[in-house]
Amino acid sequence: MKRYCLTLDLKNDPELIREYEEHHKAVWPEVKRSIKETGIVEMEIYRHGTRLFMIMEVHDDFSFETKQQSDKDNRKVQEWEELMWKYQQPLPDAATGGKWVLMNKIFELTEF
Repeated sequence: MKRYCLTLDLKNDPELIREYEEHHKAVWPEVKRSIKETGIVEMEIYRHGTRLFMIMEVHDDFSFETKQQSDKDNRKVQEWEELMWKYQQPLPDAATGGKWVLMNKIFELTEF
């Protein structure tokens, strides 16, 4: 099992943030199925202000490239992603057309 942490910003608009959170209370079943089918075992998203933080637990053979291709080929996932762009804004260093940015782990407490 592997863990990835990613970040993204929301647009600084309280109403849009409220709507975004409402959408995530009822993520479409097709989107959830797509997440699971590409090797993501668990996913959590946290918010502080406009900053989002996502934690993904994935199978060892998970690939961001495979996930991206699967998403591209899935009409409902594309519809969801298009809807989410209403609320999201990429970080300045995000890849062109990209959203979530992979974070680097800088500390881990395993034992004293």
